[in-house]
Amino acid sequence: MVGVRSHADQSSNRIDLSIFVAALAEAAREPHDRVLRELIGELSTLSPEFRTRWARHDVRIRHEGVKRLQHPEVGRLELTFRALDLPVSNRAVHELTFYTAEPGTADEDRLKLLTSWAATQPPATEPTRHKSR
Repeated sequence: MVGVRSHADQSSNRIDLSIFVAALAEAAREPHDRVLRELIGELSTLSPEFRTRWARHDVRIRHEGVKRLQHPEVGRLELTFRALDLPVSNRAVHELTFYTAEPGTADEDRLKLLTSWAATQPPATEPTRHKSR
């Protein structure tokens, strides 16, 4: 599946556990979802790591923690996050995630820089497309 490694931690070259957590959470909410079962089957076929973890159900849902990102304009960012589940109708759940930088850090400075850039940009009328470099 394209994108399985897109969530890889560059320092360890491992698949991000968020893939497993999301799949487990959705499988628990919608156990008869055919498309989800097919996706899990495809991931299991293509990734020995996914297959092993899926069989063990060796994941934990994390609602807070640290994310390390590589932004194309400001470089590496280390942000703390907190996720909140927002229930909506028909058993669906939306997740709202907040990301912040530790005060007084270079990460905070880079995040403020991104914020100032975003504040000065005109509203997009169409979805932004990133060009491949």
